[in-house]
Amino acid sequence: MTEFKINGDYIELIALLKVTGIAETGGVAGILVTQGEVTVNGQIELRKRAKLKPGDVVETSGQKIVLT
Repeated sequence: MTEFKINGDYIELIALLKVTGIAETGGVAGILVTQGEVTVNGQIELRKRAKLKPGDVVETSGQKIVLT
């Protein structure tokens, strides 16, 4: 499990996947999301630009990220 501190009110899902290194590019991040490979708080998230806030938990590719 990894903790990620948000600077601001939120971070978009594809931006989080890029900044944490899970996806090399925004395009790869978008593919992961549209293929249903990403969950937010235990639910499959299909919105690439979903706004994530502190307390959200993102899981994909065997990795878990908790936003703080």
